[in-house]
Amino acid sequence: MSRQSLAMAGSSIHETRSADDSAADQTGDFTISDLARDFGVTLRTLRFYESRGLIAPSRSGMTRIYSARDRARLALILKGKQLGFTLVEIRAMLANEDKKGGAGDAAASVGGLQLSREQIVEQLELLRSQRAEIEGAIAELESSLSRMPKG
Repeated sequence: MSRQSLAMAGSSIHETRSADDSAADQTGDFTISDLARDFGVTLRTLRFYESRGLIAPSRSGMTRIYSARDRARLALILKGKQLGFTLVEIRAMLANEDKKGGAGDAAASVGGLQLSREQIVEQLELLRSQRAEIEGAIAELESSLSRMPKG
């Protein structure tokens, strides 16, 4: 992953940790609680991403220790999820990012993720289709609700 990608991923969240956590910032070591709090995800989510090989914390006894790289990867995973990509697609993007070292030839950076034109077009089509389905469902429910007696 390139330094630019790491910087973008790390800067895309708001830091919520206190000054007591500055040692973790300097060493790049984070606990599962640090990441859960900072990214607003559950411990179970982090363990799930680990089980899928998307992040790979080291261990100190039973404690998971996340590196700055894990933190940056988590930011990219969450951005990918926000954009509607599946974990399989995100895994491929991360693998491609690792392989290229972050230098995408014909790719655009979207929240730190390097996406090809084809990926962007496909995802836009999918999201627009989902939006149309959701709007249709909302209209149907609103119509049914308006026919119901109040109370």
